[in-house]
Amino acid sequence: MAGYTLYGYPMCGSASVDLALIASGIPHERKDLNPAKGDLQSDDFLAINPRGQVPTLIHPDGSIITEVPAVMLHLADAHPDCGLAPPAGSSARAQHDRWLAFVQSNCYEGALRLMYTDRYTTATDPADIAKVRAAALAYVIRHFNLLANAMEDGPFVMGENPMAVDYVVFIVMAWLDHKQIAQLTEEDLSDLDPKIWQLTKALAARPELKEALARNVEDYYRDVRELPVPGPDDLIAV
Repeated sequence: MAGYTLYGYPMCGSASVDLALIASGIPHERKDLNPAKGDLQSDDFLAINPRGQVPTLIHPDGSIITEVPAVMLHLADAHPDCGLAPPAGSSARAQHDRWLAFVQSNCYEGALRLMYTDRYTTATDPADIAKVRAAALAYVIRHFNLLANAMEDGPFVMGENPMAVDYVVFIVMAWLDHKQIAQLTEEDLSDLDPKIWQLTKALAARPELKEALARNVEDYYRDVRELPVPGPDDLIAV
């Protein structure tokens, strides 16, 4: 049986799945798309995922899995030794899945409202659009801080080792942390709990993710957004 095939592109929702697959050592092939070239709306891709969104994961049996939590939890159950989630049926698993759903529906979605405000309002006045952005940012920070309050020693949500929820947190924070994406300042994020920064930095320091992180960040800016690869001055927290 062949491995998984992941459709995605750097620094988007599929990047969290890409990192999880790499860290877990699960055999897979990447199919890199470029939204700037219309790949998401191509006939070939829409035949696989009519929403034209990523991540889209092709199971070894040929079936299609979409939506980050569904993909992550499938991988955790299909590969229980990979450490993407606690054992199925355990209390710890219930808490992990709780926070995965929480982050996806609140922090991830809130970040999209912040970055793609025009999709969430019919307002055209810049002042009104700015209000939508401000509300979205406050929403994301509030929910990240609720997550942080539930974390104990860390550095990750469930303790010493990263799990599926942490990869999703990391990608959302990568969006917020870069000035050219979310267009935030250090002051904008000053109310964010330090535990969330701690998680982000701890995951970025994982040696097994070095190549995958470089690919996601560098490819995103060079090939997808056609922007300079970010340096320290482009980041809010380094």
